Amino acid sequence: MTKAFGARAQKVNQRMKDLRAVVTLEDMQTIPAARCHELKGDRNGQLAVNVSGNYRLVFMPDHDPLPLKEDTGLNWKLVTDIVVIEVEDYH
Repeated sequence: MTKAFGARAQKVNQRMKDLRAVVTLEDMQTIPAARCHELKGDRNGQLAVNVSGNYRLVFMPDHDPLPLKEDTGLNWKLVTDIVVIEVEDYH
């Protein structure tokens, strides 16, 4: 992974460990540096965590159907599986 991501490899590995360690997506909110957040626009349905600078590890919940709240927003308390899509500077 080091060759693919250069200096960011250590941070990518840390975020992957963080994501594997939590029970639900809501638990990611206890890791302030990760800044786990939902994406908008053409990335609706995807989420991201900070890696370094503008780089983010982008992923999606791996649930069918998606666990939604009554207001149709994603229920982070019920997201237990994800699929990592990419590491990218999408800003």
